[in-house]
Amino acid sequence: MPSSPRLARIAGWIGGILLVLLLALGFFPWGMLRTTIEARAGERFGRPVTIGAMERVDLFGFTPTVAIRDVRVPQAAWAGQGDLARVRAVTVTFPVWPLLIGAFRPCDVVADGVRLALVRDARGRTNWSKGEEQGGGGRPSLSGLTIRDAIVSYADAKQDRQVTLRLAADPVRGLRGTGEGAVRGAPVRVSLAGAAIGDGAWPFRARIDGDALAMRASGTMDRALDTGAMTLDVTARAADLRYIDAVIEAGLFATRPAAMRAHVRHDDRRWTITDLKGTIGRSDLAGRLTVDQVDGRNKIDGALESRRFAFDDLSSARGRAEGRALEARIGPRLVPNTRIDIGGIDSTDGRLAFRVHSIIGEGSETVIDMRGVMVMDHQLLTLAPLRMRIAQGVVTGRAVIDQRGDRAVPTLTLDLALADGRVATFAGGGQITGRIAARARLRGDGDTIRAAVGRSSGSLGFVARDGSLPARYAAALGFDAGRALLADAGDRAGLRCLVARLDMRGGTGRGDPVIVDTAISQLTGSGTVTFPDERLAFTLRGAPKREVILRIPGSVRVGGTLQQPTLTVPPQVKSIGNIFKAIGNRISGNSGPVATDANCAALAARALR
Repeated sequence: MPSSPRLARIAGWIGGILLVLLLALGFFPWGMLRTTIEARAGERFGRPVTIGAMERVDLFGFTPTVAIRDVRVPQAAWAGQGDLARVRAVTVTFPVWPLLIGAFRPCDVVADGVRLALVRDARGRTNWSKGEEQGGGGRPSLSGLTIRDAIVSYADAKQDRQVTLRLAADPVRGLRGTGEGAVRGAPVRVSLAGAAIGDGAWPFRARIDGDALAMRASGTMDRALDTGAMTLDVTARAADLRYIDAVIEAGLFATRPAAMRAHVRHDDRRWTITDLKGTIGRSDLAGRLTVDQVDGRNKIDGALESRRFAFDDLSSARGRAEGRALEARIGPRLVPNTRIDIGGIDSTDGRLAFRVHSIIGEGSETVIDMRGVMVMDHQLLTLAPLRMRIAQGVVTGRAVIDQRGDRAVPTLTLDLALADGRVATFAGGGQITGRIAARARLRGDGDTIRAAVGRSSGSLGFVARDGSLPARYAAALGFDAGRALLADAGDRAGLRCLVARLDMRGGTGRGDPVIVDTAISQLTGSGTVTFPDERLAFTLRGAPKREVILRIPGSVRVGGTLQQPTLTVPPQVKSIGNIFKAIGNRISGNSGPVATDANCAALAARALR
């Protein structure tokens, strides 16, 4: 075992070595690392970085101050001419101990003559890093910041926004910035202000002012300039949601004018949005959201609720004008022309539950309220379960929009069922009664619902059962002109079933079958409905189920559109000769075959499967 003197000598040597190392660290001439820092910075930016001079200002200590002059970072070749950054002079004070674990944490910075030109292209490439734009907030530990003569410009082709800011900071007045720019071509003024940089919480304010967009944010960062840990209140007003989206980048679309406010907490890669309230046109909304940033994507989870909602608030003035012009040109259509292109939502996933208590405006006579859950996964949007209460019953089911793989046009898949309906709400002014059900199972490509249905395949089915209708209507369906004319206004006949099934192929639905079966007659139809024009081309033939008074032989053609159908009786059917032929058939007792009861249960099951 070593003697005590020997241990003392070893301890002395170790202590001496440590003392020398501490003295070397305390006196270390940091300026000699200039070329090393240039090389490391060049690797970081992917182009040569130069530093004119670098020297230590103080003599000794473990929180040294280093003065750096004439710093230049060249601009990326794709980003234009000039430099990404030029700094005339910067003085940095920092603790040496974090450097031992590879961390550089400046505590005081004085910068003079700063010029930054930040650029992001349409693909999301940034000139301040070698690869795609990187997310995540920093963890600054500044206790002092002074900025003189600093101008920062930012041009973003991906979101069509740009701004030039003049910045200043000092220990008395804090951080200040003012500038001008544009968001989606609309001029804006930008300003920001914060308390003097120091330890502890740091209050700040930021504003964007313009005719098309105005936003306010005020709150507190847990530490100065630490955007990764802050609480703030945000308000926004915009000509449509796309202007707000240019700032928050959530994949929003053009709408009527919007106003929003919310309480926000940001922790590292999570945004928690509470007390969200706002309006879009006449519609209101409220709710909560959390947004997690994972692997460069936004993962949303939340719930939204609206007391009153108008569908046309989700289109801009230009979109509504185009819609009116289209309707004036082609006439009204049953299938909406709502856009379903989600190609621009390329970095957002998540789940959003929604509830609408009252539908107002155009379409409110059809849809009364709705609720459902939207799930987005890499441009695969699933709306399920979906429930809509409409004037004709309750619609349930699911809708899927698939635009994965950078497809130019999405694929729409619909599986919707109508139940608990009543015929009287569709047509007949209450004279026709019965229970109705319907089913739509379609799949097609298109950037609007109308375009997708116009290319879709699948099936459409409609069933009405167990009702009644005026006897004269039922007789007319059987082409019994005599009974239709002589029936009393109060006479009624049973409606056993009305079944219409369209076998859809490439946007054209072929009737398979189309049948109206009453207690005294049966009407059958053959033909097509062609989408997106919704053009009808059907031939209808009727037969009575018992002896007729006067049966008119022939058929009727149905044309026009679903919204504006036309009924054409061929001239030969209503000719004098055909009428005399009907009279002759009646006299001879040869009025043609009669119909039998249809198998309504089987027909309905096939139409709705």
